[in-house]
Amino acid sequence: MYQAPEQLIALNKANLEVAMRFAGVALEGAERMIDLQLKAAKSAFSDSIESAKALASVKDLQQFAALKDNLAQPAIEKATAYAKSVYDVATTTQAEFNKLAEEQVADFNKQIVTVLDKLVQSAPAGSEVGIAAIKSAIAAINASYENLSKVAKQFTEANQSNFDVMTKQAVNDAKKAKKAA
Repeated sequence: MYQAPEQLIALNKANLEVAMRFAGVALEGAERMIDLQLKAAKSAFSDSIESAKALASVKDLQQFAALKDNLAQPAIEKATAYAKSVYDVATTTQAEFNKLAEEQVADFNKQIVTVLDKLVQSAPAGSEVGIAAIKSAIAAINASYENLSKVAKQFTEANQSNFDVMTKQAVNDAKKAKKAA
């Protein structure tokens, strides 16, 4: 099928815009991750200075044991919060990529249907059945894709829920261990 230069230019422009949107999502995700890492590094540096000062002021073994317990709990909580934040950034970025991909699939399907409709107009008599079969196959593929997308979203939500439960459990276990000591 012949495409006019204007159509090719429009197609290239649309593809460039899509590529820029994907790159923008990737850069935003990277920026959020770097920001998170910088904050964690600053916090860790600050905590290590405070820990060093506290260790320098220890005068006996009992103070050392108490200090050890007091330093461990916040470190576990911060590590858990950091892991959750990393997971959240990755999940958010992945969701943005998925949204863009879904938009592209929907746009592609719309273009296919448009091409098939134009093909019907210039096709010989009797070819409507074949084109209808192609449209039906495309509809079935789209339904399958939508079902897979729903399952993937449910899986992501279940993973998020499990991750939240594990995070809370780790913090609670650390608190129990501190009380037992």
